[in-house]
Amino acid sequence: MGSISQAITEMGLDLYNELNKNSANKNIFFSPMSISAGLVMVLLGARGNTANQMRELQKVYFSENQALEYKPYSMAFFLIGLSHPVSYGGSDLWILTLINYLYITVQQYLECTKELYGAMLQTVDFGSATEAARQTINSWVESKTQGKIRELFVPGVIDSTAVLVLVNAIYFKANWEYKFEEKHTMPRVFRINQNESKSVQMMYQKDRFKIAHIQEMNAQILMLPYAGKSLNMIILLPDDITGLEQVERAMTYEKLTHWTSLESMREREVEVYLPRFKLEDTFELNLPLKEMGMIDVFKQSKADLSGMAPSRRLFLSKVVHKAYVEVNEEGTLAAAATGSVVVNRSYPSGALFMADHPFLFFIQHNPTNTILFLGKLCSP
Repeated sequence: MGSISQAITEMGLDLYNELNKNSANKNIFFSPMSISAGLVMVLLGARGNTANQMRELQKVYFSENQALEYKPYSMAFFLIGLSHPVSYGGSDLWILTLINYLYITVQQYLECTKELYGAMLQTVDFGSATEAARQTINSWVESKTQGKIRELFVPGVIDSTAVLVLVNAIYFKANWEYKFEEKHTMPRVFRINQNESKSVQMMYQKDRFKIAHIQEMNAQILMLPYAGKSLNMIILLPDDITGLEQVERAMTYEKLTHWTSLESMREREVEVYLPRFKLEDTFELNLPLKEMGMIDVFKQSKADLSGMAPSRRLFLSKVVHKAYVEVNEEGTLAAAATGSVVVNRSYPSGALFMADHPFLFFIQHNPTNTILFLGKLCSP
């Protein structure tokens, strides 16, 4: 069984490839951490081929009897010490909150998920008070993401046949270790593609950062640390405006790990130009997850979620994910939520990093090498 961080990152890269199939020139932003945490709660109640498909997709391999031993996947190692502000010198440096919530009436499954994944429990009436239940869930998500994720479930997604709603929310806010001074931010051209460009507010600073040039990909990679240096933003910037597709095709967990390794990167003085931007993305993940091999759980005739309720025929109706990120001179604010509804190496010669064309970015937790958020910026 591979590491938890590897499983989350590999699943995230696979999902990115699926989401990117119809998003050639579009921004993408989501949280592999949030999606993985939401799906693993469904996996706890899955059995047979349904469970096998979900394990394969999530890159986790354990038998039903081993599930109780897989407690690290509860994300406890993040919740302990990370689900509250981390302060230095009297001010908050960063906040990372990951919380699971279940709305259900199947008590045995609830108790198990509470023990393993720290999921909070709440009973709602889907049958006769569907709209009230939807609003209750959405209000909870909004409150846990500091108002950044609104209307995770739009009207109609949850109906009176729903038995179980699993919700996961992740909220992240951090200041840069080295802030961009606002006085240096000015309008510059961002080249969307060979034919389009736009004026953006481009931030600037000059300081020492870890940087590398990936010869095989003709791309630069830069690490921007957040305050305290437990987390950072990794930016993968192709040398050429048309080079992003080549990077995407080649990117794997092994290569990304190698590109960001101590052996590959060197700290040096770098002039950094980075656009100020906000992204908000919403995905219905049923089709992408099916394309990745998670098929049976969505079919009423094949789904085996007997670990949730042995006497009831349950299947997964919807998986919805919504994410938000804001990058500015002070730092980064990001939030995401995932909801599931069950119904019956060389180095650059110049120290310049000019992010004025499409690039990939990752927000990473350094001690565990876990990718919390993954995005593509094509147009700020």
